[in-house]
Amino acid sequence: MLAFGALTTAPGAVAAQADGGIPPNIVIIVADDMGWNQVGYHGGAWYETPNIDRIAREGTAFTQAYAAAPVCSPSRAALMTGKAPARLHLTDFIPGTAWEGRALVTPKMEQGLPLAEKTIAERLRERGYINGLFGKWHLAPDYDYTPGRPMDPESQGFDVVFHVRKPSPKKLDEPDAHNVGAITGHAVDFIQANRDRPFFCYIAHNVVHTPLVEESLLTAKYANKPGAGRAENNAVMAAMIERMDAGIGRILDTLDRLDLSRRTLVVFISDNGNLEQLQSQHPFRGGKASLWQGGLRVPMCARWPGKVRAGMLSDAPTITQDVFFTVLDAAGCDTSDLPPDGVSLLAHLSTGAALPSRALYWHYPHYHQAGGFQPGSAIREGNHMLIEWHEGALLGVGPAASLFDISADPGQQNDLAAQKPELVVRLRAKLAQWRRDVSAQEMLPREGGEWRLVPSGK
Repeated sequence: MLAFGALTTAPGAVAAQADGGIPPNIVIIVADDMGWNQVGYHGGAWYETPNIDRIAREGTAFTQAYAAAPVCSPSRAALMTGKAPARLHLTDFIPGTAWEGRALVTPKMEQGLPLAEKTIAERLRERGYINGLFGKWHLAPDYDYTPGRPMDPESQGFDVVFHVRKPSPKKLDEPDAHNVGAITGHAVDFIQANRDRPFFCYIAHNVVHTPLVEESLLTAKYANKPGAGRAENNAVMAAMIERMDAGIGRILDTLDRLDLSRRTLVVFISDNGNLEQLQSQHPFRGGKASLWQGGLRVPMCARWPGKVRAGMLSDAPTITQDVFFTVLDAAGCDTSDLPPDGVSLLAHLSTGAALPSRALYWHYPHYHQAGGFQPGSAIREGNHMLIEWHEGALLGVGPAASLFDISADPGQQNDLAAQKPELVVRLRAKLAQWRRDVSAQEMLPREGGEWRLVPSGK
């Protein structure tokens, strides 16, 4: 690790340094399964998120932020590496499910983030950062965290680790079963201990992932709140979110108390949408494990006083990988060795500069126990979003593709595929070429139990 006094800017990197030329501290906070409609700054008044809203109010909020995948492990892998999950061959939650009885064969993906991948923590370490992870990892072959074990956080660049997992059914009656208080406390201690050097504090909560559990008094507050009966409002989730939001407030207050706020870039994001069966993603269709907007659109906001414009709403479409490139740009790290699966948002955040024109891509060649959703791939170009359904494309079971104008129809109720066949052909071809470019793993038709290779995009 470089000594603090030996920090240098990597050749060609665009560094937006904090005061005194020192790289900024980085705090990334990731919620688990938190829906787009579960933050106050998106217009809802039922879920109470004053501290997340504070990040948005004192910084910039993205109204069209997308997760890299509709489930957790691939989104987290994209955040750590800046690479599309399809390129990493890590496209489902670990360990995933084989689904032997389904029409298509699921590809055998990576069972952890390969050690060969250079993570955001490893790149920041080269700039003299100390790195801490507090909460969920879910990028190793199992949940049995062991300090220093290959594919666990210490082997991927983290110096200080407090690892937790979601509670077991035997511990649901424990106060703060999802360890929000402990995660927050360890993160605060880390920030205080490293106030005089650049640090990367990665806070990865288990909220609001199932099992849904929270203290009865806090849950009752929301169960008795007007609007509790609406499909998008879930009292237990609201209580879980309130606890997490209070922890985020502690983090922000700690930065203020230590006079670190102007030297710290804070990013909040969710890893994917929420389970539609438990909480409607209105105004979007679908939910977690689907390529509908309800599975992919997530809350995201960033704050860095004096560097990031305050009180701004950006409608620029963004994706998880962009957080990786933004943070490393701010730290002055060189990312020229990486494929362009994301872009730095730093200039956009600081000056409002337009982002480069680009398409966003997703690939989810998996079934999921949530049920009702089909495996597929998707592309968003401009205001159009096309979803290619793998069963339809490979077997003729249902439509091969659906097309939507997201600006006019964010709820994806009006399929334009039949009205715009030329656009469907062009976007499907572009999506197929992208899958080939990233060497995406494809699903295979199951024929008598035998595998039959079908070329990508055919």
